[in-house]
Amino acid sequence: MSIAMATPQQQPSPDNDRLYQWIIELSNPDIRENALLELSKKRESVHDLAPMLWHSFGTIASLLQEIVNIYPAINPATLTAHQSNRVCNALALLQCVASHPETRSAFLQAHLPLFLYPFLYTVSKTRPFEYLRLTSLGVIGALVKTDEQEVITFLLTTEIIPLCLRIMESGSELSKTVATFILQKILLDDSGLSYICQTYDRFSHVAMILGKMVLSLAKEPSARLLKHVVRCYLRLSDNARAREALRQCLPDQLKDNTFSECLAEDKSTKHWLAQLLKNLETSTPDLNNLGVTLSAPVNLS
Repeated sequence: MSIAMATPQQQPSPDNDRLYQWIIELSNPDIRENALLELSKKRESVHDLAPMLWHSFGTIASLLQEIVNIYPAINPATLTAHQSNRVCNALALLQCVASHPETRSAFLQAHLPLFLYPFLYTVSKTRPFEYLRLTSLGVIGALVKTDEQEVITFLLTTEIIPLCLRIMESGSELSKTVATFILQKILLDDSGLSYICQTYDRFSHVAMILGKMVLSLAKEPSARLLKHVVRCYLRLSDNARAREALRQCLPDQLKDNTFSECLAEDKSTKHWLAQLLKNLETSTPDLNNLGVTLSAPVNLS
């Protein structure tokens, strides 16, 4: 079994030898667990780990085997903490592959994200399931973070939007945040915005879930989650039909001073909200309650 992954700049070293040995051990189910753990610890520090994993014999198949082996434990919901930790180490390595520029396209062409979707359908609130969903979302988040058209084009052919909306409605705060970030990144792409605003059903589903999140945030504020929700609304307001609908359905909590304390130290979200209200032609007094000046520059990055 050959792993000839070293680049010309790499010199043989004990660390590299250990990496290669762990990668080889992934193909052996009897000793795979420790290799998954050790390699997942190295994913941030070893820049070329993703190509090493992708091009080594049997490695991706071994990671997929880890994922598929968990399917019986999600329905009925019998997933244990040990099972969750193990499969999440495999998912962490897949995230490494998904985020690397040399392996991302091949990762998408192999439709590997689809293997994660059954995990996103789960509804159990136990910690093993929450960890599983969050780690799976992390793989998709790593893909959309690249802002590449290829990623959005692929995701729009799958059911990722309803899956994210489902989690945005009923997940933990952290899962909601990652799911909303994924939706935000899809919306920021022109094809994603067009797709969601193409039919009333798609738009109304997104608007309904975002509205529910605003109501929930009014009771339990989270500046991080609110930032992504406001950014989604702002991007929707770039579409003429969605903008007209938002004039009727934007939650009142975004128009008054409900979130003034939450936004006090978040200038970017404050500017996004100001621009949203301006796009919807909301009256200036409402903006003054938020301490927002419409003439302030808006950073939409």
